[in-house]
Amino acid sequence: MLPLLLLGVAALAIILERLWSLRRNEVMPPKLGEEVRNWAARGQLDPAHIESLRRNSPLGALLAAALDVRHKPREQIRERIEDTGRHLVFRMERYLSALGTIASAGPLLGLLGTVVGMIQMFLGVLDHGLGDVNQLAGGIGKALVCTATGMIVAVPALIFHRYFRSRIAGYVIEMEQEATALLDALDSARAPAPAKTAAQAAAAAARIAAARAVPPGG
Repeated sequence: MLPLLLLGVAALAIILERLWSLRRNEVMPPKLGEEVRNWAARGQLDPAHIESLRRNSPLGALLAAALDVRHKPREQIRERIEDTGRHLVFRMERYLSALGTIASAGPLLGLLGTVVGMIQMFLGVLDHGLGDVNQLAGGIGKALVCTATGMIVAVPALIFHRYFRSRIAGYVIEMEQEATALLDALDSARAPAPAKTAAQAAAAAARIAAARAVPPGG
């Protein structure tokens, strides 16, 4: 029972810590992506802005990684985003492996405690006889408490483990969308002004020729 209680306390601590760390405002502050795209459009990409963005949130760290190499080709920027994204996912999944281990080990520890209790009880029957049937039933009930405790620890741990993994997967998709939008904004900001079309050039040449053809005083 003692290991099961310790696992229960550890699972509760991990769940509370991850609930606090994986809040949406903490991971993806609202309108941060739009603000960064406005920075890119106005050219406000000095090192102080980028460093402040990096410390802001996981989304800010991802966008700052893209801005660090904004002058390089799009494929190289995308590679930097993917590399940074892997590190951010690892950070967001912190302690989730331990939570999954607790969800798997809880029922096994509970079953082990029940089996050990049953073995001790039946060894006592062999040594001292059957005795009181009610006492035997009470001993079996006490042994089964370990299995129930293991289930009580494991079920919430498993539910929250799946929940956190799903939430992180959703964050990753949204962060990819924000990074792609920033790439498009960077491409637009550094794209040269479009050249005149052939029709526009021909019309301009025709106007110049007509102006020269008009005689003085005409």
